Amino acid sequence: MPTLPPGRGLYTITDGPRADLLDVVAQALAGGAKLLQYRDLGNDTARRRAEATALAQLCRAHHVPLIIDHDITLARAVGADGVHLGQDDDDPAAVRAALGEHAIIGVSCYGSLPRAQAAARAGASYVSFGAFFPSPTKPLAALVTADLLRQSAALGVPRVAIGGITPDNGASLVEAGADYLAAVSAVFAAPDVRAAAQRFAALYSSDRESAR
Repeated sequence: MPTLPPGRGLYTITDGPRADLLDVVAQALAGGAKLLQYRDLGNDTARRRAEATALAQLCRAHHVPLIIDHDITLARAVGADGVHLGQDDDDPAAVRAALGEHAIIGVSCYGSLPRAQAAARAGASYVSFGAFFPSPTKPLAALVTADLLRQSAALGVPRVAIGGITPDNGASLVEAGADYLAAVSAVFAAPDVRAAAQRFAALYSSDRESAR
């Protein structure tokens, strides 16, 4: 089963559309982001394809995988490394058949351990849980606790924590077993994007890791 590159850390998710998208993503990657998801729910197909193409090139230069939110067609068109699936998307097995055996396929599991178990069995590369804290991106999202990360330790795939996470509240989730902390506004709405990414990366420092 395809897996993510070795390591743990910050998973950045874009908050477009925005005119400075490439600049802020470059700052996040320079700050140590390990994964990037292009999330743009607009219907401007030409703009989204142009942005995703540019992001794919930027991510390759930084050796960081690019994940496309939901859009399998766009992921294939720009040569992205994979897609992230929500509750209304196709199952991981069908998506892998479309994108190939080496595609990275993530699945949102919200607060459901059974959904995560099913996703792992179906070949998901990683699963995400959340929201762990009130989220400005999805203010109506139901909240879950860090116990879900502990309960999911035997899944056999990396686990992403998402939802209202900041460098100040993320340490407890790292300690509970989150392989990645996903962030939108905590990185891309920060006054200094690179510094914000560095603060997240520091939560996975060798000193902290050795204490786990």
